[in-house]
Amino acid sequence: MADTLPDELKDRFDREVNSAPVFIYMKGTPDFPMCGYSQRVVGCFNAIGVPVGYVNVLMDPEAWDNIKLYSDWPTIPQVFIGGEFVGGSSIVMEMLESGELEEKVKSVTAPGD
Repeated sequence: MADTLPDELKDRFDREVNSAPVFIYMKGTPDFPMCGYSQRVVGCFNAIGVPVGYVNVLMDPEAWDNIKLYSDWPTIPQVFIGGEFVGGSSIVMEMLESGELEEKVKSVTAPGD
């Protein structure tokens, strides 16, 4: 993207996405998603029994405006696993169906790796 992200925001997002094995920028919360796409993403992680960290972008305009620059991805929700951006709801749903989602999560949560 043409815009650049200020260092303080890059540092913030780096901290957030690394604060939990699975981290989501979403509309609403895992207990009360505020859009169908966020609900689908949370449902994928619920299906494999994985808790998520999150930021509710509806309550955080700075995150809403800037996470798209950080990931270079235009839509919300945005999912990070092990600090790595993996995509939005469609990608996460495909990963769940193929078994790749559970394997990716296990690779960042397995003890001793």
